Amino acid sequence: MNHFVRLSILPILMMLSACTTMYLEGLEKVGIPKRDVMVYRVEKARDTQQETKEQFKSALEQFTAATHFQGGDLEATYKRLNDAYEASLSKAEEVRNRIEDIESVSEALFTEWKQEITQYSNASLRQNSQRKLEATQAHYHQLITSMKQAESKIQPILTVFNDQVMYLKHNLNARAIASLKGELGNIKSDVSALIASMERSINEANAFISTMDSNK
Repeated sequence: MNHFVRLSILPILMMLSACTTMYLEGLEKVGIPKRDVMVYRVEKARDTQQETKEQFKSALEQFTAATHFQGGDLEATYKRLNDAYEASLSKAEEVRNRIEDIESVSEALFTEWKQEITQYSNASLRQNSQRKLEATQAHYHQLITSMKQAESKIQPILTVFNDQVMYLKHNLNARAIASLKGELGNIKSDVSALIASMERSINEANAFISTMDSNK
């Protein structure tokens, strides 16, 4: 990225950061602290991962069914696969946005928490709050790492989906079905790995939510 582009983007990034800060401050004024916002966003990310897991399962079923094509309307087969790909692509974007939402509120929460710790006059309370902060940060990093690991497995699958859908679009014949059959084993393996990673991430989210609730 050149110097001019960085300078042009900087004001936009600063504006978005300011909007996030004002939004969170506005919620606090009506009694919704950053901690609750964070828990809510983790819940939404967990639910989105569950939906994404089911969407990729469904897409795999559509691709598997297409390999059993025995004649008929290949155009209809293409449309079903394209719909499955588009739905998977939409869910992938949603997962990415959910993770970014968590990261933005976590940064604000931890920054505020660190600042407030310095305001304690009681050493015991300060140390206790510091320990809770460190434990929460450690658990958060474990959570966000798990979410990002799961998210990173999505794009390679989407790339293969896109390749196969486009090839079918341009070659509505037996050659396209043969290509899909050749990739099906890899697609199944990749989707299975994605689902397993999503399930681990969902479990991490549930554990994090439980910890945050118990520390209120």
